Amino acid sequence: MSYRNIPCIVRATTSAVLGVIVLGLVPQTLRPGPKLHLFERQELSNEFWSEGAAFGDINRDGKQDVVAGPFWYQGPDFKTRHAFMADDRVSKSKKAGNEVTFRGFKGALGNENEYSANFLAFTHDFNRDGWTDILVLGFPGENSWWFENPGKGLKKGGHWARHVALDVTDNESPHFTDITGDGIPEIVCSSKGYYGYAAIDPKNPTSPFHWHSVSPNNKYHKFTHGLGVGDVNGDGRKDLLEKNGWWEQPVSLAGEPIWVHHKWAFGTGGAQMHAYDVNGDGLNDVISSLSAHGFGLAWYEQYRESGEIKFREHIFMNKEPSENRYGVKFSQLHAIDLVDMNGDGLKDIVTGKRFWAHGPTGDPEPNAAPVLYWFELVRGKDKSVDWVPHLIDDNSGTGTQVMAFDYNKDRLPDVLVGNKHGVYVFTHKAKSARKSEIEAARPKPITR
Repeated sequence: MSYRNIPCIVRATTSAVLGVIVLGLVPQTLRPGPKLHLFERQELSNEFWSEGAAFGDINRDGKQDVVAGPFWYQGPDFKTRHAFMADDRVSKSKKAGNEVTFRGFKGALGNENEYSANFLAFTHDFNRDGWTDILVLGFPGENSWWFENPGKGLKKGGHWARHVALDVTDNESPHFTDITGDGIPEIVCSSKGYYGYAAIDPKNPTSPFHWHSVSPNNKYHKFTHGLGVGDVNGDGRKDLLEKNGWWEQPVSLAGEPIWVHHKWAFGTGGAQMHAYDVNGDGLNDVISSLSAHGFGLAWYEQYRESGEIKFREHIFMNKEPSENRYGVKFSQLHAIDLVDMNGDGLKDIVTGKRFWAHGPTGDPEPNAAPVLYWFELVRGKDKSVDWVPHLIDDNSGTGTQVMAFDYNKDRLPDVLVGNKHGVYVFTHKAKSARKSEIEAARPKPITR
């Protein structure tokens, strides 16, 4: 287990109105003014079992645990791990010219690339028995399952009962969220050529989820990138976002209607996409990486022209340092989360470089530092937008999923990563600091 502190600066608002919001979100121990934000790095494992991880209270002790691969790590210190599914995989590879043997799939412990059967993980009480279950979205084109928490039998150990949730889960950025507004999350993805969502049957939760297509069969490939859920047009219903546009949710879902597609190019296929009012003009914009295996991070500003929804592309990081105001650039942005990191009422971007998406020789800059960042949203009075990059870590990266969540209830979102490099928790801390420390940590625009 290792720890690293990487400082970053967060601006504090002085607005009386926003100050009320901040006081409601930031712990009372934090005094007004700029803070030095640190992330304590904890390595739970250096094995590669999954490309994602999730928080959840598995043993119902009121503390968040971590789910990654076939294991759950017991909180709050995450030092003890328990296997809830088969964990007997052993791999051989080479490292520094020598043959090495290790548990899990081939990744950073060797010099070869492999893919796990676990692309993303989520937690939810599927059978409503009061115990948190685990959802694993598998390799694109394969099954996804949910694993039933044995409840009071948890202490006995052993593997959990496995239930097929969806027989074919396609797209590399699926979501598990409530797209229908019924209060129950669904798997949002593509499957067998269609975009749509899979909904659990509350009366028979162990049966396969019911698939609902929102598009015609356009033969979407299982390795398609870029997918999101959000209310684009402001009608109170969540729409489905994808790299070629957005699918508008109709007023009624009765009769399995095909949703109206609005064509727009949001890059070539990136990570998880988000609809959010970036510039504060009352219209939800779209946030997306441009290419999951290339470069680029952008927000698409929504505007209306003769009543029609259109977007302006704002790329604020790309393949050259000069294309970012602060000189930051990295490739393979394959995972994005959106959360208010600093309690200012604005949502920020958490993302990073997917480690070895296609191994040590694939994709641009595969062996560059596997960085993890959060980009602070700063709005100008003229509705201008700046995204200030704060480095969380430079030796982990992301997988196909990154999760920002306040696991210790201190009102500072923490960050969780599971990938070919291992499993990491970054515990978010904030403290008052000397002016010199604040200035040293503050990201500075590069000179043009």
